[in-house]
Amino acid sequence: MVLGLTLPGERRGHRDKKEPTATQAGAAGTMTPTGRAAPGGGVKDRPAGSSATPVSPTPTVTAPIPAAAPGAVAAKANELGQVPVLMYHRIMKKAELSLDRSSKELYDELTRLARSGYVPVTAAEFVGGRFDVPAGRHPVVLTFDDSTPGHFGLDARGDPEPDTAVAVIEQVARENPGFRPVATFYLNKDLFQLSGAEAAAGVRWLAQHGFELGNHTTTHPDLSGMSEKQVRDEIGGMEDEILGLAGAHTTTLAYPFGSAPRKKAWAREDARYHFQGIFLAGWRPSESPFDERFDRWAINRVRSEGKIAENDCKRYCSTAWLEYLDKHPDERYTSDGDPNTVTIPRAAEDRIAKQYRARARVY
Repeated sequence: MVLGLTLPGERRGHRDKKEPTATQAGAAGTMTPTGRAAPGGGVKDRPAGSSATPVSPTPTVTAPIPAAAPGAVAAKANELGQVPVLMYHRIMKKAELSLDRSSKELYDELTRLARSGYVPVTAAEFVGGRFDVPAGRHPVVLTFDDSTPGHFGLDARGDPEPDTAVAVIEQVARENPGFRPVATFYLNKDLFQLSGAEAAAGVRWLAQHGFELGNHTTTHPDLSGMSEKQVRDEIGGMEDEILGLAGAHTTTLAYPFGSAPRKKAWAREDARYHFQGIFLAGWRPSESPFDERFDRWAINRVRSEGKIAENDCKRYCSTAWLEYLDKHPDERYTSDGDPNTVTIPRAAEDRIAKQYRARARVY
């Protein structure tokens, strides 16, 4: 199985052509007071067409933005910087196919992230614009597509199977305090090749341990060539499955192959689903959710891979991008340590999205 991916455009963090920018999600984040993600990142019994939390009233854009806290200034906070949203497919003891990553490669990449000051947040937290990252550190979103067995399974004791993505994430978190053991799993019908009671127990385990469950359609088709009914059935069928197992709706969708349907509205909401954000399949870090350019219906991700020749990974995959952000820290999202404020350099003041201006602080 080799999944197709949209080829990259311009190298660095700006779009290579103008695209319509949607209003950012007004949903509150799913962080609990302890900093742990809420179970599953979903919303129980949410009717279609509703939103989680109204956006705070927006002041006039000419109102002065208050000064940043001294700690945020000392941390050189820039909450309009780029955020890597890493995209993984199969995780195996030994990689076999193009998009595979070995358990060791995953461990090494996550350890690198932890030592470089990155803190994982879920896709739902990111889209909602409410995540609690310590001052001077950087959010990263870990996403795993296709719900394959290498992502998750439970052993006889009820612990994650060794060498699975969940086991590796938890190991890195134990070895690196402050590295949150959270990620978002985009599910298809195979559900880690679990079935019946095992599938229900597994999905509940993930939700209860802070991992987000996302929708990746039932059979992983290319939505671009499908009718409206086919698109809605693919997404709605998977949503029904997840709701039945986890007791909560999903918050985010990842397009199979990164390919949108002919009318994007078909994927956004239906009687059975109502997303707050949709993720693509590559090839650059995402804009900050507080940036006016952020489009929650087309959120960029970065394929996890070394600097290999395939698909121009020497420039566009995770190793290359993480090196770039290390060398250009002014372009990377750096937290102010306060989830209730958005601290930015004064030179970037005009880029703050209107609905977040009330939370903005400048220096």
